[in-house]
Amino acid sequence: MTAAIHGRIRGPRVWLVFLGPAVIASVAYMDPGNYATNIQAGAGYGYALLWVVLLANLIAMLFQALSAKLGIVTGKNLAELSREHLPRPLVIAMWAVSEVAAMATDLAEFLGGAIGLSLLLGIPLLWGMAITAVVTYLILSFEAFGFRPMEIIIGALVGVIGICYLAEVLIAPIRWDEAIWGLTTPKLPDIGALTIAVGIIGATVMPHAIYLHSGLTQHRARVRNDEERRAVLRFSNVEVIVALSVAGMINMAMVMMAASAFHQGHAEVAEIETAYHTLTPLLGAASAGVFLVSLIASGVSSSVVGTMAGQMIMQGFLRISVPLWLRRAVTMVPAFAVVLAGANATQALVMSQVVLSIALPVPMLALLWLTARREVMGDFTSTLWVRVGAGAGAALVLCLNFVLLAQTFGLPIPFLDA
Repeated sequence: MTAAIHGRIRGPRVWLVFLGPAVIASVAYMDPGNYATNIQAGAGYGYALLWVVLLANLIAMLFQALSAKLGIVTGKNLAELSREHLPRPLVIAMWAVSEVAAMATDLAEFLGGAIGLSLLLGIPLLWGMAITAVVTYLILSFEAFGFRPMEIIIGALVGVIGICYLAEVLIAPIRWDEAIWGLTTPKLPDIGALTIAVGIIGATVMPHAIYLHSGLTQHRARVRNDEERRAVLRFSNVEVIVALSVAGMINMAMVMMAASAFHQGHAEVAEIETAYHTLTPLLGAASAGVFLVSLIASGVSSSVVGTMAGQMIMQGFLRISVPLWLRRAVTMVPAFAVVLAGANATQALVMSQVVLSIALPVPMLALLWLTARREVMGDFTSTLWVRVGAGAGAALVLCLNFVLLAQTFGLPIPFLDA
């Protein structure tokens, strides 16, 4: 990496040296929770909510870039810095909320992969969960060989998701003129569209991804001075833009596929299982199969990343490390409990997003506060424009999350009720 920083490596090889952290973090932006909201958006409103996907992606880029910057500049991750700079009672509360969020995240991701396997192989959902658990643990075991093997595996799974949705876009008869209009014309047709828009944004900016990215960059490149830090930051920012642009395009492809297949005649489609069964007669078995393969890749990769983030959160806040197999087992408990209780799996995915909405302010506000403090960042303190942009993005996300929570719990929302 030192050779790349100082320009002794040129061409595509330079980017391969630094490629990895943003790719891993980007998995959070195309997990099974996104599948549920994107299917609802496309089926119910066609291409009209594509601009919401774009907006959510731009906000995500800014926060992931800030998280990566925090790790590169300080050599510490967000959880560690929170422990050092915040009062102990607040740190304990942050850790507790973050642990609940990690379990909610894993519930959505683990269930998503299991649903895909269950439908693809025609096996009970519990068997799908067992297979997902084994595959996830096998992938996590590669972490013992360093960061590069894990990055390659996760990158390959992201590639599978991307190829699947490229195929879906080619199979489905997309109305490209309507898609461009929906991408560039912000509007909400009705209150239901607002609810789905809130779900899209709430499922995009993820608490564990904000924690994780700072940890993935903190020890990746050994920098000796500010000049080298600036060079690493330039590479990091480009990687964030590229990786999250790919994630954004995949999310847009999900919405466009659902709009093409379901909006005319099947606007009520809102569940993953229903989408699969409806796709077969509409676009053929190949399209339905590709959809499930992408869902499995999404569930497995995001479950792996969620476990990595949970481990990092515990180490950072409490300085406690537990074996990965134990961490994996504990975070799987809620998913098995939901299925054994006979609850609707897709509804459980939706409720997990509500839990994430409650937890999201914790890492988001901590990141904004830390990156704006000179005693933490030195000469790399966020500029005024970055603080304003990040503050506006945080305010928007948190307000929309409040709307989601209020609707979930039946609380009155004055401007909506009017």
